[in-house]
Amino acid sequence: MADNDTTVLLKAPNAELTVDPHNGCRITGLRVGGVELLRQGARFGCFPMVPWCGRTELGQFRNGAESFQLPVNAAPHAIHGTGRDTAWRTVRSDESSAAFVYDLVEPWPYRGRVTQLIELAEDHVTLTMGIETHEDSFPAQVGWHPWFLRDLGTGGPLHLAFEPEWQEERGEDHLPTGRRIAPQPGPWDDCFGMPDGVDVTLTWPGALELKVTSREEWVVVYDEQDEAVAVEPQTGPPNGLNTLPRLVTLIDPLEASTTWTWRTLD
Repeated sequence: MADNDTTVLLKAPNAELTVDPHNGCRITGLRVGGVELLRQGARFGCFPMVPWCGRTELGQFRNGAESFQLPVNAAPHAIHGTGRDTAWRTVRSDESSAAFVYDLVEPWPYRGRVTQLIELAEDHVTLTMGIETHEDSFPAQVGWHPWFLRDLGTGGPLHLAFEPEWQEERGEDHLPTGRRIAPQPGPWDDCFGMPDGVDVTLTWPGALELKVTSREEWVVVYDEQDEAVAVEPQTGPPNGLNTLPRLVTLIDPLEASTTWTWRTLD
């Protein structure tokens, strides 16, 4: 349901979620039992990463014989796509779900449409995002960048648990080198491979357990901030437009989803 001209408020038993479509279709709040789980602020919450995820090397990518330059917004690279900086349009909303769209325009060089569906239930939320092309095929990625608070003010600090099969070795330029290595201890700003699907458990002792899952096999974990931790399921690794291109075609759009499931702890 619409909370005002810009914000969409979704409700389920014991849970509330707010979305600001004009600020990159960002989830600005997720409250479970009245407790906020996401870091607040215009740059935080949870934003969609589209049409690429993480860093693209020097802001450059190729599609066949053509090469393109994206704006460098995390020098020397382009980071996290254009969707988070774009006003989306709400196309449908009810008490517990809403759908949003935006059309790809410059600086992205191809025409297409991005959709995001958010569905809230009592013990979980599912986010689904897709890209379709209007004309030419192009490489793309989708993913999500949630900022989960380290401390909910109700118990101990956040504990993160996951069992990746490998870690993408990170070079000095913060891009994967192409080598897969055994998972290393944190702190992390790193991409991990989970071939059976992303499965990461966040536990706030005495308060809440939340599982981030996805059919996708790539997740970036960033825990170098004092206030929040990012767990980012996505359809490919950083710089994937160049190293692992996934083509969006007229007959094969790109779609991915992630579900966050929670339970309270005694």
